[in-house]
Amino acid sequence: MPENKPLVSVVIPTFNSSFDLEACLNSLRLQTYPKIEIIIVDNCSTDGSVEIAKRYNSRIFKVKALRSAARNFGTAKARGDFILFVDADMELTRETIEESVQKALNNNADAIMIPEIRVGEGFWANCRALERLTYIGDPLIESARFFRRGVLKKVDGYDKELEAGEDWDLHARVEEAGYKITRINALIRHHEGHLTLRKMFLKRYYYAKTLMKYIKKHPEKAKIQFMPIRLNYLKNWRMLARQPLYGFGMLFMKTLEFAVTGAALIPSLLSTKKTSSA
Repeated sequence: MPENKPLVSVVIPTFNSSFDLEACLNSLRLQTYPKIEIIIVDNCSTDGSVEIAKRYNSRIFKVKALRSAARNFGTAKARGDFILFVDADMELTRETIEESVQKALNNNADAIMIPEIRVGEGFWANCRALERLTYIGDPLIESARFFRRGVLKKVDGYDKELEAGEDWDLHARVEEAGYKITRINALIRHHEGHLTLRKMFLKRYYYAKTLMKYIKKHPEKAKIQFMPIRLNYLKNWRMLARQPLYGFGMLFMKTLEFAVTGAALIPSLLSTKKTSSA
C-alpha cells in the first residue's frame, strides 16, 4: 500500500460485546484496503471484550460513555483522514472500506452511506431482515457512517444527548451543512442473534424514550421516518409478496413497534404539553 494512501480509522464502541466482536474485528482484518487503524472505546466491559480487541492490534480506550459520546471520543483519538463508525455486532464485506475510500476520492464525497442488511436466527429475525432490505437506497432510513475527519469536526460529531436517532441526526446536519453524501454497494451485515419479540420491544422501548429529542430537532424528517407503514413497503411489494409469511410477520411486528414507541413517548409528550401550557 503506497504511503500516500489515506489512513482509515475505524471507531467501535463496545460494552460486553464479546459475543459479536470477534467476527467484527476479523472482517476488518480481511479488508482489501489494509491501511486501517482500529479504535475500541470500551464502556468498562466485564466479559472479555478488551481481551478480544487486543488480539487484533486495536487501540483501546476505557471510557464510561454511551454510544454517541464514545464515538466522539474515538473521533478525537483517531489519526485517519477518514473515519468509519462500526458497531460491535456488525461485519463488513471485504471491499467495504476500499470502496468507501475510492468513492470519497473519485467523487469528492464527504460522507458515505453503506447499505446494511440484517442477519439472525428465528422467525422474527427473518422478518427484520426482510424489512431492512426494503430500506436499501432510502436516504431517510439509511445514514452515513464513513466520513472525512474534517467534516465531523465542522459539524461537532454526534449529538451526545441523543441515544436514538443519533445517526440520522448526524447525517442530516452533514447534509444541511452542504457536504456531499453518496453511497456504495458493498454491504455491512448487522447481526441480530436469536431475535424474539420480547427482546425487540424492550430495546425499542428503551431507545424510544429518548426519541423526542431527535423529533424536536428534525420534525419534518421524523414524520416520514416514524410512519407505521412506509412507502418503502409499497415500492417493494413484489419482494414482500415473494415471502408472504415473513411479509405478514414484518407488518405485524411494525404495528406492535409503533405501539411500543408511542407508549414510550407518552411521558415526553405530556411533559412538553405541560411546559407549553405553563
